Amino acid sequence: MSVIAAVLLFLMIMNRVLVSEQCCVFCDCQNRKASFLVAVTPLSFLIFERVAHFSSVRALDSEVLEQADYLYSCGETQKLHQLLVRHKDSDDAEFLWRLARASRDLTSLSSISADEKKRLTYEALDYAKKALEKDEASFAAHKWFAICLSDVGDYEGIKVKLGNSYIIRNHLERAIELNPKDATSIHILGYWCFAFAELAWYQRKVAAVIFASPPTATYEEALAFFLKAEEVDPNFYSKNLLMLGKTYMMLSDVQRATLWLTKARDYPAVTEEDKQVHKEALELLKKLNR
Repeated sequence: MSVIAAVLLFLMIMNRVLVSEQCCVFCDCQNRKASFLVAVTPLSFLIFERVAHFSSVRALDSEVLEQADYLYSCGETQKLHQLLVRHKDSDDAEFLWRLARASRDLTSLSSISADEKKRLTYEALDYAKKALEKDEASFAAHKWFAICLSDVGDYEGIKVKLGNSYIIRNHLERAIELNPKDATSIHILGYWCFAFAELAWYQRKVAAVIFASPPTATYEEALAFFLKAEEVDPNFYSKNLLMLGKTYMMLSDVQRATLWLTKARDYPAVTEEDKQVHKEALELLKKLNR
């Protein structure tokens, strides 16, 4: 039984009690009847009013979230951000992690200045952090916190970025634990492995200073995550197709690299990121065909 149904049932019972009490009181004492009505009727009305308000607010929230998800699916990045930023003070993690994602997506637009991109990057992290504080059990909050924390590292320097690496991985693993069917979290964990597999020698030295046991990964590990993401949700993300191609390139498997890079090149370019993926896949295919 839903909360609203339960409360409405309670009100019906209260009304029956009220009627019964009125009958008894009418026979016994008019003053007692008046006292009972004053005590009970406002309480019943208050409960009903609060339930009605709660129901209307939840319906409005649901409508906004549906609209937000539609705009996201259409690649309407700016409209999506404009919609969600109105709810930046919300206590609902569902609004906050979506706002973090929308703020981050804005940074990929060519019309965004460098200063604005930096501001949005830190803003996205703040929203993701708030989402996590509101709901630790939200897989999406963990995922977007990890993504946004990684983005901020681009402005904080290699030492900070490496220092956050274990935190990022922990949140990604938590996101996957909460939702094993979320292909994006699996993809990002693959990207994490790919990044550490190709870490330059000087970056490895920095990592050795920061950690007693620096994070390490292999291209084979990265490949396993990218393939798993594709298994969970085939063709879900142009970047996953691109990374499969790049990983196979690093493993010297030209045939499979060509296959996945071709898929990345032919992926419908809806977002700015899709367009960037298309461009990179095209360039890599040219290299392979030389």
